[in-house]
Amino acid sequence: MGFQVASPSKMRERTVAFFEIVALRKGEQERVPQMDWEKALETIALAPIEKRKVEKDSVFVGAVATVNEKDNFLLHRIKDDGEWLSVIDLDTGEWSEIEKSASQGYLDTSVISFLPYGNIIGMMQGATAAPSHKSLEVWLNAVKIFPNEQLVVRPLLSQAEINRLQGASGASRVEIRIGSSKAEALREKTGRLARFLRMAGREYGDINVTMIISIPKGKTRREDRERLLGDLVDLADVMPEAAERAKASLVYTEIDGPDSTRLVELVEHHITAKRRVPAVDDEGRSIRILSAVGAIIGVAAEHEDELRAAADAIDA
Repeated sequence: MGFQVASPSKMRERTVAFFEIVALRKGEQERVPQMDWEKALETIALAPIEKRKVEKDSVFVGAVATVNEKDNFLLHRIKDDGEWLSVIDLDTGEWSEIEKSASQGYLDTSVISFLPYGNIIGMMQGATAAPSHKSLEVWLNAVKIFPNEQLVVRPLLSQAEINRLQGASGASRVEIRIGSSKAEALREKTGRLARFLRMAGREYGDINVTMIISIPKGKTRREDRERLLGDLVDLADVMPEAAERAKASLVYTEIDGPDSTRLVELVEHHITAKRRVPAVDDEGRSIRILSAVGAIIGVAAEHEDELRAAADAIDA
């Protein structure tokens, strides 16, 4: 039997995901003119840790990292005292538990870069336990970066997918799977699909819900298909964060022919990209943050037209 230990310097593939920050006003998510994130980061950089620390389900600390003369945001999650931490010597196989003092904390970190248009961010999580975009939302609102606004951080959907929804005349079939931990994302939605899913949670408690609605073909059911599409559009902007699966058969009305249908996958159209990110340079020095920022900026440059269109920031 043979064993192989991976080199610690091996490049790992990580995801760059893009989100937009909007304001919650009277229960509705609204896009707002670009906020002064540069000034906000300057304020964060100068603030003492007490002003940058938020204690919710986990303890989060914000920080600023300057790369190539541009400030970027780091959101740390302090590992709980109950999490076991150990190290191993890959040459000898010897391992030991990590001891820390009460004034220390080990971190899971996400790197966030603010793009120069819209209120768009690129984000890379350093590990699966690192802060998510929802953690960022909690942090921004808790520290009151912009005191007069309640902020929402939502996935940025491909404009092409939004156009498909807007161009459809109805939906003949919708399949949505919601995990119990994600149902909260539906709290502001008013359509029938959202109400059905929330009701299932209230009636049965902590459950996963899969809902399939299928409307038969025929001119007599055209109005029902139109209403089903409207309910789907109501949920479209939260699907990437609320649903584990979201499929729909959209109906398109042809002027000189029969109706046509097209299957769309709503969850898969959050704008993301994979990149291999080195942890250390050729001399063994850590470059994790530098690598993450470089990957985010590189992907953003490649997808700039798509990102601007998705956030309606064409002329920004």
